[in-house]
Amino acid sequence: MKSAFKKTLQNVKTALPMIVGILMLISLLGPLFEKYYPRIFTGNYFIDPLIGAVAGSVSFGIPIASYVAGGELLKGGVGILAVTAFIFSWTTVGIPMLPLESAHLGKKFAIARNSINFISAILIAILTTLTMKMIQ
Repeated sequence: MKSAFKKTLQNVKTALPMIVGILMLISLLGPLFEKYYPRIFTGNYFIDPLIGAVAGSVSFGIPIASYVAGGELLKGGVGILAVTAFIFSWTTVGIPMLPLESAHLGKKFAIARNSINFISAILIAILTTLTMKMIQ
């Protein structure tokens, strides 16, 4: 039990600087891009998740940080469609890590895995949004 607590505490210590950094970056860049959100994210069922998935793919990070960034995007007026694709691709697609992944797991595998996860991010975002509309 003590070992698990120590590991959890160590993980929090490791993740905290990244979370703080992301929050600071969002608070600095958020106001700059906020006026462009309505132009970029129009609510289109194909364009919004594509943009969200691309943004998440190139800004690879840990899941807890993606939830913070996604929450801030929602507050800024970005739709759930784009945010869902962003969070999914942030945690499963790693364009910045592609060279490292290719070197260790093979180029073909790395490209296939990232491609499948990118497409899945878009499909899951669309299905999640449609499901939420049916529930409401």
